[in-house]
Amino acid sequence: MGKDVIIACDFSSAQATFDFLDKFTEEKPFVKIGMELYYAEGPSIVREIKKRGHKIFLDLKLHDIPNTVKKAMAVLSKLDVDMTNLHAAGTIDMMKAALEGLTREDGTRPILIAVTQLTSTSEERMQKELLIHSSINDTIVKYANNAKEAGLDGVVCSPLEAGMVKESCGSGFMTVTPGVRFADGDVGDQVRVTTPQKAKEIGSDYIVVGRPITTADDPVAAYRRCVEEFVG
Repeated sequence: MGKDVIIACDFSSAQATFDFLDKFTEEKPFVKIGMELYYAEGPSIVREIKKRGHKIFLDLKLHDIPNTVKKAMAVLSKLDVDMTNLHAAGTIDMMKAALEGLTREDGTRPILIAVTQLTSTSEERMQKELLIHSSINDTIVKYANNAKEAGLDGVVCSPLEAGMVKESCGSGFMTVTPGVRFADGDVGDQVRVTTPQKAKEIGSDYIVVGRPITTADDPVAAYRRCVEEFVG
């Protein structure tokens, strides 16, 4: 499994997205399309970015009853994305249904990963507001094990938990980690963060990097710095 840097294209329009991607004349970065862009532009944005030769992580974090998620995943499987996700909190049954819906008739499917806890969630918030009284680390590892039991490929977790997930679920279980910032950068609204270099050491398979690249004075240079630090 090769390591890669995924750029979070958190833009509000197709135009802003293409203006950004046009800066990359040599590379075709793996990109993440999240709710903002997908809800603004719909499936056409996925098809257009795919046509340009980029791999796509469609980050919509599905969470609903199993049958609804299964049907939604069946629709998303036709978009030819490379990776998509759901919330592990939706239960093992929901994750199994999602996998079923995502798998095409020929047996192929995108990578499917589960969100354990959002990187903006602190242990205190999780316990006080969500009434989950286990530690955040135990919760994340349990959710990862549920995802593995359901047959998923891996989880989204902060880089700080990637090592624990690998330890519990095996080295082949994928960890996709947002919450990555350069050592000299701003952490923004995320509370569980680390650097590309540290994420590499911990064992992340993919890092998702947004603002440190998209708002940089030179996004291409920032992307290359990420790749250099994370992939080497």
